[in-house]
Amino acid sequence: MEFPFDVDALLPERITVLDQHLRPPARRPGTTTPARVDVQQQLMTIVDELGKASAKAQHLPAPITSASRMQSNRHVMYVLKDSSARPAGKGAIIGFLKVGYKKLFVLDDREAHNEVEPLCILDFYIHETLQRHGHGRELFQYMLQKERVEPHQLAIDRPSPKLLKFLNKHYNLETTVPQVNNFVIFEGFFAHQHRPPAPPLRATGHARAAADPVPPAPARKLPPKRAEGDIKPYSSSDREFLKVAVEPPWPLNRAPRRATPPAHPPRSSSLGNSPERGPLRPFVPEQELLRSLRLCPPHPAARLLLATDPAASPAQRRRTSSLPRSEESRY
Repeated sequence: MEFPFDVDALLPERITVLDQHLRPPARRPGTTTPARVDVQQQLMTIVDELGKASAKAQHLPAPITSASRMQSNRHVMYVLKDSSARPAGKGAIIGFLKVGYKKLFVLDDREAHNEVEPLCILDFYIHETLQRHGHGRELFQYMLQKERVEPHQLAIDRPSPKLLKFLNKHYNLETTVPQVNNFVIFEGFFAHQHRPPAPPLRATGHARAAADPVPPAPARKLPPKRAEGDIKPYSSSDREFLKVAVEPPWPLNRAPRRATPPAHPPRSSSLGNSPERGPLRPFVPEQELLRSLRLCPPHPAARLLLATDPAASPAQRRRTSSLPRSEESRY
């Protein structure tokens, strides 16, 4: 991949490592150094163009590698250049490999979830005209040595069929562990990433008891449990009291009305249609009733009526009261 500026002067080494700062690498003595602003802009142009070429080769809707993404993430990009090809003395780019650490939740061979943070292969591209020349293996091997990892310890983000064949051919990575996300891991990934899971507590207790037997503690005797009898809601005296029916005082002792309608329709007259009442108070003799009326003082309303009646003067009241007993009883 060619560019309008001098790639050989911009990237002095055959494989250049770029981080999120996109800073130009150190220069070899005796080489000219262009302006710093121009160098960073040229590096951003290389990263953007390589990302577009990789997305086009993998048939992706949008590039997953760009200068803005590199600056916002802690990824590392290995860029391989072609020093022999010098069209117009500017050099060319063969391909690149982008890696980065990511926190993932992956499944092991027992389908147990594991939280890991492995080194991930995020993007890998070699120019179509320079494939099958050993450039991909050279770039991949340089990355493994630089990051100090083994191929089976890597996690690959959405690998293409070409990348899977490449890993199988050069590193014998064939058997994968099924995952629920877009990352692919191979057999042997958990050999260095995880320790063997601790046995359950029960198994640990049994193994410890078998290795170092301890005499069991004496069992504590519990008091005998009393037999539960029938549950009595109330005592016998309460039951005897409930048997005696106490009649409430009048007028609470009136019999309630019948809930069912009468068999015959009601008559138009009021005879027989009066409400039913309970038993009345006992009969009082006439003499005793009259005696109680004589002893009863007059009502305050009667006193007020006699005091405020203008027609009845005091003399007339006296004359009326002075009449003989026989004449008063006549009226």
